[in-house]
Amino acid sequence: MLEVAVTAADHAIGPDTARVTVVEYGDFECAYCQIAYGAMKILMEHYGPQVRFVYRHYPLTSWHPSAEAAAECAEAASAQDKFWPMYRMLYEHPYGLKPDALRQYAGMIGMDLGRYDSDMATHSFLQHVRADQQGGTRCHVRGTPSFFVNGAVQDVTFGMERLQMAIDTALAH
Repeated sequence: MLEVAVTAADHAIGPDTARVTVVEYGDFECAYCQIAYGAMKILMEHYGPQVRFVYRHYPLTSWHPSAEAAAECAEAASAQDKFWPMYRMLYEHPYGLKPDALRQYAGMIGMDLGRYDSDMATHSFLQHVRADQQGGTRCHVRGTPSFFVNGAVQDVTFGMERLQMAIDTALAH
């Protein structure tokens, strides 16, 4: 079960009134999360305002050494109202998550680079990233991507079809 309630502090697409809320704990350097990103784009287009999508950070730094910095980069973008453009940039360029590439992405989406540089140098958003991660641990997240549909965990180990079935079931009730 999702032990951490969705709040206004979360990164969400879709209306608060959506009948279904999908929460993902993800890692920008995870190949499976990249696949899930493509599937979620399709699902969000398919379901439209019936589904709200929430993204939370869960960088697996033991396997993905650039994941935490990428999550910090996304949070720096969020502070400039550009979380979703950066989210897309990070998943669409998964092999370029080193500091120079992250800064280039920030420029490409129109961020104030002076502010970005300061935020990244001081790790202004590391606490937020780690709070997401701790929340995921409280929700028994063990790997990425991890999905919850209306609070219930969904195993997508063998494909995103199970997530779609869970959304369809939740919409049918």
